[in-house]
Amino acid sequence: MEQCHPQLDTAPDSLAEPRPGRPAGSTGSAIRSRLITGSNKLDRHRQVKTAEKSNEITAILELLKLLNLQGCLVTIDAMGCQKKIATQVLQKGADYLLSVKDNQPALADAFEAAFPMAKVASFEGDAYVTDEKNRGRQETRYHIVSEVTEEFQELSYEWPGLKSVGVVMSFRQEGDEVPEAPMIRYYISSADLSAKKLAEAARQHWFVENKLHWSLDVALREDACKIHRGQAAENLARMRHIALNYLKGETRFKGGIRRKQKKAALDETYLADILAV
Repeated sequence: MEQCHPQLDTAPDSLAEPRPGRPAGSTGSAIRSRLITGSNKLDRHRQVKTAEKSNEITAILELLKLLNLQGCLVTIDAMGCQKKIATQVLQKGADYLLSVKDNQPALADAFEAAFPMAKVASFEGDAYVTDEKNRGRQETRYHIVSEVTEEFQELSYEWPGLKSVGVVMSFRQEGDEVPEAPMIRYYISSADLSAKKLAEAARQHWFVENKLHWSLDVALREDACKIHRGQAAENLARMRHIALNYLKGETRFKGGIRRKQKKAALDETYLADILAV
């Protein structure tokens, strides 16, 4: 589950609780080593350590219990595409958006039968296209959403609340090079999704991995940490998230996380400003 919208990380407050007056957001989850982490668009994070004799799926279920998910759309990568996880998300008053891969062969086969390449390319239903250019790279994503088709009818009885299925086909080109072969991703959801909503949710899910975890890896060197005895890894992860939230909460100094760290190390007044956030 990559990246509650992970990729399910801990900050001082709860991951998915909407702030008063603001709508509930999509939530994403991620697996980092033996820690299950998550975030939502409010930049709130929670994290659970995987037990030694357990697995990530069990940890996801434990993490879901900790979160206030009412009204959220919970996105989870293919590892979390499990019926008991889908059931628990619904019991928490949320909807799920689960990525489908070969770990669910029946679903994967149904998608291949229902959405061959030719049908995706000429789809006449709800579709939405995004086109992004960044540093010489162009990526076009084509999103389609459909109600449950006949290929999924039997499976719909097995997957609680299944209402819609989606396909995302992306094309990437680096500079003047020949475009890469299209990448296709499949999704199932208990929500009445539009193609635009699928695009936003899938993008927000990727955003968790590429913003939050990039900051943890590059600025706070999380992946380089070899400490794992007992609860040490989990405790250090919590401290990193608290530190990251403080650094991101200080907005007067216009610099990145690493520049803020350096400034705080050299300037006690600025350090006090950060801790006062």
